[in-house]
Amino acid sequence: MLIFIQTVFSQQQTGTYINASIGLGITTPNEDVDVFGNGIYIQAEYVWAPKRWFSLRPYAGYINTSTDEDGLSGNLVGARASTKAFFVGGKTKVAIPIPWVAPYVELGLGASIGSFETVTPLINEKESGVTLHIPFSLGLALGRNNNFDVGLSYYFYPSLEQFNGAFAIGVSFPINR
Repeated sequence: MLIFIQTVFSQQQTGTYINASIGLGITTPNEDVDVFGNGIYIQAEYVWAPKRWFSLRPYAGYINTSTDEDGLSGNLVGARASTKAFFVGGKTKVAIPIPWVAPYVELGLGASIGSFETVTPLINEKESGVTLHIPFSLGLALGRNNNFDVGLSYYFYPSLEQFNGAFAIGVSFPINR
């Protein structure tokens, strides 16, 4: 497997890129209840790819989600899960390319600044300020040069009773070509 990974290509080429993503953002409590917030997710990454199968990615983004409380019933009336935050951090991406399709996984560490609210029958959390998050993503880099991607990005907050994420599409642009 290690020999295979050393010879495969999942980035367009080695070098530097800007990756821009936009998608549907979600926020949900850690508790198993049918409450979630939805909204917008935007992220930009500076990509440094020393190898074609491995890259380092400092990132910055914004997520804004809120709960539509009209659809809630029973003991969930008044429940909410929302996030309004800017976030920054760094991720590592490892990909296993297949022609025109390169599955990938990303993992990293970052910080979010904003407001976070989780209200359920068992949780009543309202936080504002800076908090640590752990980003985790799964996706597919698509196209002849793998410069388009479709993925699921999640941000886990160890100190809060929620996580947020997105279904996003992105495009990569080479720098200094």
